[in-house]
Amino acid sequence: MMMLAHENAAAQDSREKALLVGVASEKTRKQEALDLLDELAALADTLGVEVVDRLLVNLRERSPAMLVGSGKADEIAAAAKALSVDSIIFDHILTPVQQRNWESYTGKKVYDRSELIIRIFAARALTREASLQVELAQLQYALPRLVHSYDDLMRQRGGRYGTKGSGEQKLELDRREIERRIHEIRLELEEVRKARAVRKKRRERIPIPRAAIVGYTNAGKSSLLNALTRAEVLAEDKLFATLDPTTRRLQLAQGQVLLLTDTVGFIRNLPHGLIEAFRATLEEASEADLLIHVADASDRNVEVHMATTVQVLQEIGAGDIPRILVLNKIDIAQPQVVEEFLQKHQGALAVSVRTGEGMETLRSALQTALTASMPLVKLRIPHADYAITSLVLREGTLVEEHHDDEATWIVCRVPERLLPKLQPYLTQTGWHSEREGASS
Repeated sequence: MMMLAHENAAAQDSREKALLVGVASEKTRKQEALDLLDELAALADTLGVEVVDRLLVNLRERSPAMLVGSGKADEIAAAAKALSVDSIIFDHILTPVQQRNWESYTGKKVYDRSELIIRIFAARALTREASLQVELAQLQYALPRLVHSYDDLMRQRGGRYGTKGSGEQKLELDRREIERRIHEIRLELEEVRKARAVRKKRRERIPIPRAAIVGYTNAGKSSLLNALTRAEVLAEDKLFATLDPTTRRLQLAQGQVLLLTDTVGFIRNLPHGLIEAFRATLEEASEADLLIHVADASDRNVEVHMATTVQVLQEIGAGDIPRILVLNKIDIAQPQVVEEFLQKHQGALAVSVRTGEGMETLRSALQTALTASMPLVKLRIPHADYAITSLVLREGTLVEEHHDDEATWIVCRVPERLLPKLQPYLTQTGWHSEREGASS
């Protein structure tokens, strides 16, 4: 036990210690900047970085050299020195020049939200495509920042006019190597995407309705997938716990099968280079028949997070796909907050994945949403053709069923693609009017 305690203490000591710096401005008001600073702290925790302290600065005029003015720069540098931190993390984009100046001025590692998120993605990407996309984002981010790694070598420039010093030679070699690797990765990604397209065509031969779980990071998407399908997807109380899409089969109450996909969580101010890293999981959302938008009832910024999610869905062409809005974590939210949310968002469902409250209602809503646009049919299926009955019950939604000595009579909703196969079993009485009524 004594040795274990020493090991835990050593692990704690080895963690990177950071000072976080938030930035309020005319564009980002103080409260929003504080909320983003909280989110930055959660991102740091996800990566295993220990947040020692936080500072919020008011940015009136941007300094090309340091982002903030000299007085604020002195204040931040003094705080970093007094706290003995290893790094300073800005919740604002730093240019390569600003990053280089800060590291030279403080003697600390200095980076921004973009680099922090890229590091998280690098640590958590599992699939080949996600790993390639993250590596590409890392290289694209690093390319304009190469020079700050060779400051000392660059000062060694000498010789005849027009010749290059050892620092410049090293810099050019590294730049060429990075550009070569970027080209390689793009070629590899094309091959990966072609293979994924082939797999997608194979799936489409046996069409099964698909739903994608979307929402802000840490809203409980993976936990919802686990609860609905008894999957064992990693579900942690951390941002970006899941990066790679996971698909599981869900058997609905009336026999219909649904493919349910957990997608990566959205977040504000995502680095542009990482948008491509979302491609695989976002395609699952843009090609789904139904979206399950999960929101966190316990988060005071839930409305902002929902707006971020909706904006991203519109950007990827998924804005018009039918959605079910699910308010999760109602077991730890104030009842009044839940009630106000449900009044504001009519049709939303309140659930707790942890306790199971509201989950049966969600399953029923999934069944209803998937079949709402399907044509209503009335069938008479002889007992000898029981395989047709099984097909209808498996892929359609049963409305009414009764039996006589010769056949099974079924009123149900079925996918359009089944209609040609069911033509011989459609009853003449009431068929046209019921179908037309359902379609109108």
